Amino acid sequence: MTLQSVIKGTGSALPARCVTNADLAQKVDTTDEWIIERTGIRQRHIAGQGETTATLATDAARAALSAAGIAAGDIGLIVLATTTPDNTFPATATKVQALLGIDDCVAFDVAAVCSGFLYAVSVADSMIKNGVARHALVIGAETMSRILDWEDRTTCVLFGDGAGAIVLSAEEGDGSKGVLASKLHADGRHGPMLYVDGGPSTTQTVGFIRMQGREVFRHAVTNLASVLTETLDAAGVAPDDVDWVVPHQANRRIIDATAKKLGLSPDRVVMTVDQHANTSAASVPLALDCAVRDGRIRPGQLIVLEAMGGGFTWGASVIRL
Repeated sequence: MTLQSVIKGTGSALPARCVTNADLAQKVDTTDEWIIERTGIRQRHIAGQGETTATLATDAARAALSAAGIAAGDIGLIVLATTTPDNTFPATATKVQALLGIDDCVAFDVAAVCSGFLYAVSVADSMIKNGVARHALVIGAETMSRILDWEDRTTCVLFGDGAGAIVLSAEEGDGSKGVLASKLHADGRHGPMLYVDGGPSTTQTVGFIRMQGREVFRHAVTNLASVLTETLDAAGVAPDDVDWVVPHQANRRIIDATAKKLGLSPDRVVMTVDQHANTSAASVPLALDCAVRDGRIRPGQLIVLEAMGGGFTWGASVIRL
């Protein structure tokens, strides 16, 4: 028998305000057709007054706890992936901890942009298997709208706000369930291709997202196909064994190109980019929760999570539900 990190429940949360491409076209030099053709995005949710990364993360966490049938007080670890924390410090994870009414647990943030949730899963998996906690909340939450330049049509149409969460729990088994393998990478040489032009230590401002779209696309397809193959090999499974791929929801063309490169059927790829746009670290758990709740993803199935983001960072996890 061995200790496994098993997903017990999923949850998600979205801001109340939904903004369509047509809504954006009234303020930005763009069109619904232009956005759909290049990205597949049709709408996104934008955080309003009183909605923050912490509040969205807490709502997603509560939904995941409810689905898992686990009380907040049983959580011993919170790992929150975010690019847009409520404050420079304290960690947004500690704000979520307080909002959930948890008096004491390990709680910290992970910053790896769109790959953040994959990094968080890997960290939580390792900590659970090392006995740090029996039950963990792993969350991806973002308010990307707060770092968008609304005059830059090449970036402001791409992003949205939201949160997704899972409850990851320790369970004795034969090692065939839960997180089977995770692989993570980073290459800081490519940072200038996708970054925010501000920060406490440099400009003392929050800054805005800047991106070289074509270069990011090229690296994304190559890196994601490579890490998916690497992670499947590490888990000892073949692409044909995979029931569902839950990719980072950045761009429909990237998702389609990655699936084609691996020979994966589009019917086995969860796609929510049209509804939520790119929610960075929140996109994978948000898409996962959508597919669990609509019945596509079911217990016993083999799923693969993957993402690439600014840094560059990228990674994947193979999980048996």
